[in-house]
Amino acid sequence: MPALSSVLVPYASYLRIYEPLAAFPEPERGHWARYARRDATPTAQDELRRSLADLLPTPPVPVPVHESADAFVADVDGVVCVCPWRTRLRGWLALEELPEQLPAQLLDAALPQVVRDQAAADFEEWRARNPDARPWIRTAVWHVPVGWFTLFADEEREYEAAGTAAPVLRYRTPMVQARRRVARALRTLRETIDEGPLTDGLLDVGRWLEEFHPRSLVELDYGGLVHALPDGQLAQDRSAADVAEGIAALRAGDGEGAARAYERLTDRWRAVRDRQFAN
Repeated sequence: MPALSSVLVPYASYLRIYEPLAAFPEPERGHWARYARRDATPTAQDELRRSLADLLPTPPVPVPVHESADAFVADVDGVVCVCPWRTRLRGWLALEELPEQLPAQLLDAALPQVVRDQAAADFEEWRARNPDARPWIRTAVWHVPVGWFTLFADEEREYEAAGTAAPVLRYRTPMVQARRRVARALRTLRETIDEGPLTDGLLDVGRWLEEFHPRSLVELDYGGLVHALPDGQLAQDRSAADVAEGIAALRAGDGEGAARAYERLTDRWRAVRDRQFAN
């Protein structure tokens, strides 16, 4: 499908876990070891294009019939680490969130209720056989959750400006650092402000991180959001630094400093989220 292959599919960000091969039992470990030796592996855009293609038939296929055997691969200090796509599982999880994100009429037009009901029934049956399954990738549409930035430091930011390819903005950190930062941020929030969405989000992310190998790599990728931000604004984006500054200000009892950092962050991301509903 050449026409489809040229389409860039925005606008989502991703939080990914790359685990060392030692974290996987056989025969899965052998599969990923062979997979990592390939000359080229599919990209995030390839996964999105496949998912888009599944929505074109009538009725649409909201969740792949079979689980993906693909992964992202990273070399971490000479150790091969992989981040399995688990597209089918993530499709089921995304379907559960759709009613909160789309108006009912639009959702019914895109994915009829009968299709969603069947997918939900399939997921319930699958979950009963795989109660401990969890995704290696979390996805957010039209924004990056504030809690995700807590896992990273500004010096871990990697930015590649647009050239022959699309721009790239991502953060990468060792799992031990991510867990430490989440724990410190939670302690500060509990000591300084009331419980709320930020604390709840951090608790959820912290529990998720605990499910992976301690020598994993954690990555925040702006993904398709790079297409929603002008190049100049993207180059100057220091969202992780703003979150770190805000938490440090709270820890020091500087409420005004925390408010300023939070305002910079929310103003930046409000402008992005507003585009979701732009005509």
